[in-house]
Amino acid sequence: MAKKAAIIGGGVIGGGWAARFLLHGWDVHVSDPDPEAKRKIDEVVANARRSLPGLLDEAMPEEGRLTVSKKISDSVKEADWIQESVPERLQLKREAYKEIQQECQHETIIASSTSGFTPSNLQENAARPSEIVVAHPYNPVYLLPLVEIVGSANNSDSTMEAARRTLEEIGMRPLRIRSEIDAHIGDRLLEAVWREALWLVRDGIATTSEIDETIRLGFGLRWAQMGLFETYRIAGGEQGMKHFISQFGPALKFPWTRLTDVPNLDDDLVHRITEQSDSQSGRYSIRELERIRDNNLVAILRGLKAQNSAAGSHLRELDRKSAERLKGPVAKPLPTSNRTIPPDWTDYNGHVNEVYYLEIFSKATDRFLEFGGCGPDYAREGFGFFTVDTRLRYLNEITEGERVRTFTQCLSFKGKKLHLFHVLKSRDGQELATGEHLLLHADLNLRKTVVPAPQRVKVLQEIADAHSALRTPAAASLL
Repeated sequence: MAKKAAIIGGGVIGGGWAARFLLHGWDVHVSDPDPEAKRKIDEVVANARRSLPGLLDEAMPEEGRLTVSKKISDSVKEADWIQESVPERLQLKREAYKEIQQECQHETIIASSTSGFTPSNLQENAARPSEIVVAHPYNPVYLLPLVEIVGSANNSDSTMEAARRTLEEIGMRPLRIRSEIDAHIGDRLLEAVWREALWLVRDGIATTSEIDETIRLGFGLRWAQMGLFETYRIAGGEQGMKHFISQFGPALKFPWTRLTDVPNLDDDLVHRITEQSDSQSGRYSIRELERIRDNNLVAILRGLKAQNSAAGSHLRELDRKSAERLKGPVAKPLPTSNRTIPPDWTDYNGHVNEVYYLEIFSKATDRFLEFGGCGPDYAREGFGFFTVDTRLRYLNEITEGERVRTFTQCLSFKGKKLHLFHVLKSRDGQELATGEHLLLHADLNLRKTVVPAPQRVKVLQEIADAHSALRTPAAASLL
């Protein structure tokens, strides 16, 4: 039976949490008094449904069930996890906890999405303060993996560990903050940049568009994959961080910023910022901006994934865990991929570009070799299989968001030749494409093809022997 997550508050953050839990197979019950809550959450979930699966090369679990109601009491009963995302007003949150703990099961974790309050602030006067922790995400919650988790002296290590496990289960990367501090880590950094940006607009030095361009086309790209300190370490050249600090450290005493001097957000400044922001982005609706943002984040994160760097290494690990559950009976064609087509794979016709059919089959070949004991570890030992001939057949169109599966049959494995046949199928079993590949075994040190040592490819040979009893596909031509 699916686990249940209760989301208290269905705004931007609450809706994002709902989407993440839902797409990871949890049943979700959102409580929000807004009569438009269901519509808004459905729209957020629709955005998540088209973007989140595109991060992964393995299919996500079957989607859970979504329920939206007005009463907290309706949502928290029998909940396995409760995520509070009501507006950032301390008394409002405390009142919510009072109502939650009157109805929820004892020991259920109640996690707050608060951007600034500490757990001790939130727990004050609570019936069971040990159940309340901070789990602060970043928007969009369904795409960005980081979540800051914070506890107080009231929270046991077992409670914090349970929170960590649950958040990892829905694909997040929990960062446990050692001590309670207002605004945690991320928002303190963001607040510093935000204050300086307000002064730049207030003093007429830069517009909102110019500031965003500075971040978007400059240091923001570096921060996305290296963070702050690693970026500055590189800025120090071959001598690293020590040289950077010695060179630029004195500048910290220069009056370059006004971080401790906050501008008054009077009507004039608010109007100026609003007007400039409207000019910058007003031609797009919020949903259009979200889709632009989501497409960009998927592309950036998949790019990082290809390099196994930063957040991309986290996605690779999620794929690895999913792949471990993929292998089927050896006597049949092996299931070598199960994925959802990401947005950036389609061309101007709205169909998957032909190059990505080859990418699917290439990864299926890699997966088959891993099953046969000839994956990355085998390559590190100096051996591998290389494709020398390929034939693709495109049988049916594929569009964004479709879930597809690949099944791989070994047609033969003799000497140094390996002959594979992939079939790409839709969720209902329709054949979409086939890929036939002839590979040769090579010694990477000698840089030439060689016959592998039998004991090194024993598992691969066992798969080949089992598949020799299967019917050869009529479409096979590289025989």
